[in-house]
Amino acid sequence: MIVRVRSRDGLERVTVPGAADATTVAEFRTLIEAQLGVPVAGQALSLDQNLLLAKTSDQAALLSGHLASHPHRTLASLGISHGSVVFLFYDGERSVARPPGAAAVTPAGSFGRKMTMDDLIARQVRITRQEAPHCDAVSFDRGAADAFQRYVNEILAFSVKRGGFMYGRVVGEEKKVEVEFIYELPQQGTVDHLSLLRNPDEEALVEAIAAGLGMRRVGFIFSQAVGAKGAKGEYTMSAQEVLQAAELQAESGLEEWVTAIVKLEVNEEDGGADVHFEAFQMSDTCVRLFKEGYPKLSRMKKDVIAGGKDTREVDNDFFLVLVKISDHQGVLSSSFPVENRITTVTMRALKNHLDRGKGLAFVKRISDFHLLLLLGRYLDANADVPALAECVRAQTPVPEGYQLLIESLASA
Repeated sequence: MIVRVRSRDGLERVTVPGAADATTVAEFRTLIEAQLGVPVAGQALSLDQNLLLAKTSDQAALLSGHLASHPHRTLASLGISHGSVVFLFYDGERSVARPPGAAAVTPAGSFGRKMTMDDLIARQVRITRQEAPHCDAVSFDRGAADAFQRYVNEILAFSVKRGGFMYGRVVGEEKKVEVEFIYELPQQGTVDHLSLLRNPDEEALVEAIAAGLGMRRVGFIFSQAVGAKGAKGEYTMSAQEVLQAAELQAESGLEEWVTAIVKLEVNEEDGGADVHFEAFQMSDTCVRLFKEGYPKLSRMKKDVIAGGKDTREVDNDFFLVLVKISDHQGVLSSSFPVENRITTVTMRALKNHLDRGKGLAFVKRISDFHLLLLLGRYLDANADVPALAECVRAQTPVPEGYQLLIESLASA
């Protein structure tokens, strides 16, 4: 008879030479020690899979039930027969036998060693909600947030998805994320998908401007189309959105990275529609699973534990950690035409922008990321761009030579 034994190391088999009605629990525990290498004294056995949620041997003892209190009962009397699954908890480490040709596996035990994705699945991955984000809150510059939502609302009418990288700072001991501008990279959006057509040269220029402003990339923002299921309240983020968000958060290497969603929600009071912002971090488990190569985070190839239950489908909300939202008024404006939209930004836009601000100091007139990005295409990214960005950051006068050059470009 074969009895399957599931522990944190995965599913293993124990060969029972006698019949189920002739083998006692005590004898079965001895077979586990002989075949799996787990001493009888350290075993906690149960027919309840919740045993795998135990963190200590004391917790395991409370969950072990009949198998601990009736060592002389036969397996058959407990409903255990050929092919049955029994759950095992134990402390410490052990070597797990593997089939010929299989990859080496090192059990994690209680010491949290790094594992491959296959190892995680084999060890019964536990997916639980992460209660606290790594940042206290995210604050959006009002102009930057408004420029993004007005475009997806008034121009795109939430008919397709739109996204962008958020830039700003992480400030204070509470690690609050302050978003100062949004770079809308080349992209192709549909109702359900957002393809980012990333341009390394343009992104390098964006990074140079951000560095001069004393900022860095701090997150990703995207809109959900009204035709998508998420916009209808069927989910917060789709599986594809969770995967894309996890990829970008993993790429950033920033613990405080934030993913923001912009959606249109029906106001139940008057039947109208309001633009709504939400912010999240992908959980540590989500990012770790992505880094270790699992392509579909919400659909597992083998059973995992989510919410205390064995499952192969994980609710995407398990991967989301809510982040509080606030707003502020930063030093940058967002009135200059935004890059990579339907209408191409030209030097005529630069002239119009400068003319509208004639009563302001020149540094105020160029204190707009999108304007600096246009200028960066015509200036030296290693010298001119950082110098201008530093003037904007400190709000100091722009050198006369740069002012003349910018005005000349605007008049060209």
